[in-house]
Amino acid sequence: MLEKAQFEIPGRGIFEKWLYNGQFPGPEIRAKEGERLRVAIKNNLPEGTTVHWHGIPLQNAMDGVPDITQPAIPPGGGFIYEFNAAPAGSYMYHSHVGLQQDRGLVGPLVVGEKNAHIAYDREYTLTLTDFLAGAPAPLGRMKAAGSATMDMLAPPYIALLINGRPPEAPSVFQVKSGERVRLRLINPSGTTIYRFAIGGHPLTITHTDGRPVEPFRVDALRFGPGERYDVLVEARNPGAWPIAASPDNDLPAARAVLQYIDANPAMPRADAMPEGLTGGRLLQLEDLRGLDVPEVRKPNRIFNFVLAGGMLKLGGMMNPGSSPPMLIQEWTMNGQAYPNAEPLEIHRGEAVRIRLENQSAMPHPMHLHGHFYRVGNVSKDTTIVWAYSKKRVELDLVADNPGAWLFHCHNLYHMDGGMMRVVRYV
Repeated sequence: MLEKAQFEIPGRGIFEKWLYNGQFPGPEIRAKEGERLRVAIKNNLPEGTTVHWHGIPLQNAMDGVPDITQPAIPPGGGFIYEFNAAPAGSYMYHSHVGLQQDRGLVGPLVVGEKNAHIAYDREYTLTLTDFLAGAPAPLGRMKAAGSATMDMLAPPYIALLINGRPPEAPSVFQVKSGERVRLRLINPSGTTIYRFAIGGHPLTITHTDGRPVEPFRVDALRFGPGERYDVLVEARNPGAWPIAASPDNDLPAARAVLQYIDANPAMPRADAMPEGLTGGRLLQLEDLRGLDVPEVRKPNRIFNFVLAGGMLKLGGMMNPGSSPPMLIQEWTMNGQAYPNAEPLEIHRGEAVRIRLENQSAMPHPMHLHGHFYRVGNVSKDTTIVWAYSKKRVELDLVADNPGAWLFHCHNLYHMDGGMMRVVRYV
């Protein structure tokens, strides 16, 4: 059920959010690989909404994109999403209407493997979110009636949370000495890119965006909105250790605790931070080698895109009929901002290459619906194209899932500002 509900952040207060089943993040949905997953939605919100199943290459009609794959579910209405839970992996679900994702409509989705390529004793899902106290609004500059302008060039997040808990009241993940622990790291944040590390423990990367890779050990990793990483932690250093995710903004790091239940149960100091946040080996995408990456075919079709924007453009009314006009940030692909943007037209069976060059001052986590693509030596569905990148990022895919699919920046406000295209099979 989607509804307005009260959500309490310990030590911070109670906030009104739009939530799945009254939870933030929404309840973890788990399925076994190959099962038929059926989710019934009841919309008790004051606006239409949809649910997008991020990362799973399902059939187009279940992708949850308003006006492209389905009409928005109206207030009081319902919809049933039904699809095969495959392939296995760590995914997420969220609204794909406007800025609703930043009202609280996010949650983790896990599809368990029939045969995992790694052995582990227990697992946890860590969902990292940036948290707004009020309703989201487009970024830009609003002229208040009878007063000076008000800048809103970044979302006014008040905290970064792990599984809905703030740094001062962290989630605790318990382990026993000698265990191998799988952590599923999921980032449905509106804008935040994190550097993630655990005190006293290296991380062995085992999956990126749900796809298996040859295990690779690092001290820290970065991941942006829409990305997921699975890591293996070997519990060989008894005690209680900080888990932290340092953001690319000015907020304090998100925190949790790795606690050995067969050792000293004392909590780490509130100011303790993992060494990997400032040093050690940081994961680079080129370090990874995927286990199921298809060979790159000579492309039948190539699309070249320049990512740019951040300029202010008249965006109409924040609240039609009452608020003054607002200048909002516009973000473009080859100078075009969605919905006034040409679709990418492809044919089934083609090898397609998308080349991305970022000429803007902001990184862009680019996400493709309904497909995995090859980037470097791994399969992914979301990849950060860093600011002012000197090297183009190339995404290679095979057109094997007909329909109309979105390709967009997963920074919610860049997408809302126009950095989005439709990939259409013809």
